[in-house]
Amino acid sequence: MFLFLSKLLPLLLYPLGLACLLMIVTLVLMWKRDRWAPVPLIAALMILLLGSNGWIANALVRSLESQNIPQTELPAADAIVLLGGGTKPALAPRPGVDLSEEGDRVLYAAQLYREGKAPWVIASGGRIDWRRSGASEAADMAAILETLGVPPSAILQDSKSLNTYENAVNVRQILNEQQLHRVLLVTSAMHMPRSLSIFQRQKIEAIPAPTDFLVAKQDLQQPKKQTILLNLLPDAERLQKTTKAIKEYFGIGIYRLRGWA
Repeated sequence: MFLFLSKLLPLLLYPLGLACLLMIVTLVLMWKRDRWAPVPLIAALMILLLGSNGWIANALVRSLESQNIPQTELPAADAIVLLGGGTKPALAPRPGVDLSEEGDRVLYAAQLYREGKAPWVIASGGRIDWRRSGASEAADMAAILETLGVPPSAILQDSKSLNTYENAVNVRQILNEQQLHRVLLVTSAMHMPRSLSIFQRQKIEAIPAPTDFLVAKQDLQQPKKQTILLNLLPDAERLQKTTKAIKEYFGIGIYRLRGWA
């Protein structure tokens, strides 16, 4: 139930969901001929305009992504821990496992393995039954890792985790069983602050190896005159960036309240 509610309730607080709620309130007030009806409608419009603003979206994303950027070359470790969330299951009409927007995680983990950073890759991620069927995310990631040159004998799987907290708990068990200690933690840069905090809470010596950066340094430079207007106009991609950042901040808060991070 917690998992379902954690997916459902925040939708009403993200920019799009909140704007829709405010517009419903507007309709109710209009039906009652209330003179305050324009107020929630104006609020909904402001939420959508601000949420899809280029500067606001980039600032929110950057506030998370900039926290764990490696300042030196990543050291060697006992294992590379790859968190799920970057694959789509091999369901028709897909010819096989697909990579999603966060699929850079899998590519980067394979790259680190080929560079000799660790002899093991631990793929961590289950599959929520009521969202979609198919193999676990760990199995899907393992399949792609193999096509990228990681031998099956070097891949360990945690196929039961359904959230980041369970990722850390199950990975710790695997590390203890295999007598491994230091790991390179691979996940999206925006997801790294929450993930690293949870893994450290589990007493895992985790070194952040972020990837899937949504904002590059060039995006933060003074925009040219041609792009200023575009940054002000509503854009679905920028609204998605803002939503992802807000989702992470919600996640950090909830996980801290539960004592997980």
